[in-house]
Amino acid sequence: MSESRMPALFLGHGSPMNVLEDNRYTQAWEHLGQTLPRPRAIVAVSAHWYTRGTAVTAMENPRTIHDFGGFPQALFDIRYPAPGSPALAKTIQEILLPVEVAADQSWGFDHGSWGVVKKMYPAADIPMVQLSIDGTKPAEYHYRLGRELSALRDQGVMIIASGNVVHNLRMVNWQGAAEPYPWAESFNQFVRDNIAWQGEGQHPLVDYTRHEGAALSNPTPDHYLPLLYILGAWDGKEPISIPVDGIEMASLSMLSVQVG
Repeated sequence: MSESRMPALFLGHGSPMNVLEDNRYTQAWEHLGQTLPRPRAIVAVSAHWYTRGTAVTAMENPRTIHDFGGFPQALFDIRYPAPGSPALAKTIQEILLPVEVAADQSWGFDHGSWGVVKKMYPAADIPMVQLSIDGTKPAEYHYRLGRELSALRDQGVMIIASGNVVHNLRMVNWQGAAEPYPWAESFNQFVRDNIAWQGEGQHPLVDYTRHEGAALSNPTPDHYLPLLYILGAWDGKEPISIPVDGIEMASLSMLSVQVG
């Protein structure tokens, strides 16, 4: 790996309340921001921009989106006024050809992106664009886009994807300290065991629905798919590691993955 090559990160974002809290997950994000090379720009891939077709934010000043409800007013008062980058958005459109990527002027930064990046770079002074997740495409499509986007890492751009590899809100135990469900632990361990996989054929984490715990761990794929962008951006040689892990409320994995 080039010394100037930016890392790529998947961060399990969990509850929006992490923005206001100080815990081992937010401390891990803060540590990454303090110790990793400073990027010239960020491409964020968030589980919360799930679309038909692929789009990228292309405005100068993206808005902060509060895409949640029932939380304290203090959370709604937070803004993350990082500048956008129409130039980077155009570069992404070119890199991903022949995939058509729409230049979006309306979305902005949802809590899946600003909720973690705010902990890493609280000054909000690094240009950032957000790439949507095309919910009509199979897992292999997202893995392949990650592979194409990896070229940006040699241009000083950090890729930060955000979701949760286990995300079943219908089965959350609101007591907080509850023991994880066995299927959640099993699937989370399956991801841990295969992040550095280099075998022949289909990557097991792309073909993740074969795991017996996949359906319960991910009733919908939106929070899992961001991981594939980061695995796709791995060249198979650089270090790949887990900065922090844990399962909250029995069915929400906070596992994070660092490439490079």
